[in-house]
Amino acid sequence: MELNSVKERVTETSVLIVGAGPCGLALACDLARRGVPAVLVEQAPALFPGSRGKGIQPRTREVLDDLGVGDAVREHGGPAPVGMVWQGGERRGEHHMFRVAAPTDAEPYGEPWLMPQWRTQEILLARLRELGGDVAFSTALTGLAQDADGVTAQLGTGPVRASYLVAADGGRSTVRRALGITMTGETVDPVPMLVADVRIAGAALDRHNWHMMNSEAGYLALCPLPGTADFQLVAQYKEGEPDTTPDGVRAVIAERTHLGAQDVTDVLWSSDFRPRAALADRFRDGRVFLAGDAAHVHSPAGGQGLNTSVQDAYNLGWKLGQVLRHGAPAALLDSYEEERRPVAAEVLGLSTRIHRGEQERGAAAQQLGIGYREGPLSTGRAGVLEAGDRAPDGPAGDRRLFDVFRGPHFTLLAVGTDAPLPEFAGQAARVHRTDACEAYGKGLFLIRPDGYVGWAAEDTAGLAEYAARLGLVPDLRRC
Repeated sequence: MELNSVKERVTETSVLIVGAGPCGLALACDLARRGVPAVLVEQAPALFPGSRGKGIQPRTREVLDDLGVGDAVREHGGPAPVGMVWQGGERRGEHHMFRVAAPTDAEPYGEPWLMPQWRTQEILLARLRELGGDVAFSTALTGLAQDADGVTAQLGTGPVRASYLVAADGGRSTVRRALGITMTGETVDPVPMLVADVRIAGAALDRHNWHMMNSEAGYLALCPLPGTADFQLVAQYKEGEPDTTPDGVRAVIAERTHLGAQDVTDVLWSSDFRPRAALADRFRDGRVFLAGDAAHVHSPAGGQGLNTSVQDAYNLGWKLGQVLRHGAPAALLDSYEEERRPVAAEVLGLSTRIHRGEQERGAAAQQLGIGYREGPLSTGRAGVLEAGDRAPDGPAGDRRLFDVFRGPHFTLLAVGTDAPLPEFAGQAARVHRTDACEAYGKGLFLIRPDGYVGWAAEDTAGLAEYAARLGLVPDLRRC
């Protein structure tokens, strides 16, 4: 893409985010709470209107809670209903769609949470506005150039100069294509699928179950969406192409279920797609980063796409903040691709296996086991944890550890040890001591802002050298 040669007034910012889906909105919220100037643009005139990414996994619930929207997610979402298998218009039995575990001290969320994607985006946008940010809608990126000092993007509203650009503009990413970054992948299922949000007359279908119907024409499911009066429809087509018109949506429901077309009172949104798995060959080009669907495209099976996308943002946000606000070496940003691309590859494989019936939606789908032990920012081991592990929740006196961690800061956590602790310059890190926590054992743990153990040891030896890589300055004179 060539930039417009006409001289225009250039808007300057630290980070330009392209795409206001869950990934772009989560990143904008994280940067806003860090005081990092950012511009978030979206070429559509409004937020995405459909339910598509409706499953929020336990790990993503922890992320959203840290970003300040945990209460809203609890209020507007709900647990996945038990599946009900139908055959010939009659109920044949229950089918549990997801692994459900009781909450524990270490893992406060034990099950996936359902909430339509449009609601997740509304919640994140409301949070962004609370933090002083917003979205520039109807603003498309038409040109892109970068140099050693930053990125100049041509938008429909004029040029923007940013230190960094993040492409969160979906599977057909304009930014990714402009950079010439290819995606390697496969078709997960050649059978096309229809997804739609519908409303059904109250007496026609109960909202207590996730209704699943199999017929000669193909699979169809109707899932009640918590916090709404809507159902999400998913239908496979063994022959032909999905008809996404309201009449077409009504027709497929009438053909494959005991419902009549007249029972579908509203068709709110509809789309067709072929499940595909693809991974960008790289997640970074100079000062431009790919995140979310711009970097990896998933089958919807298992509810992994939105979750992996939000966690991309969560990983990248604190690193941008440390470089732009706290003087961390720019090399810290190299760790984004080094940490997230292997995770995306692993999750893509999981989604594909679940779609093909080769693996159940078990513990791996909840994403609590994702970590960075082999990553470039993981150093040491203490107690029962190794650097790179997810930092568990647990009791911390009259508080919870997640309450201690909540916010954009690092936390130096001392568990069951009287080892002297340093103070940190500025507000980038806090220190907390607790007598015991079973999920940690005994030791010192430097918890990253994204809730992973970065450094662990029995004493502070090596802490200063490690902290310098992150833009932290510990005062070790008392240690």
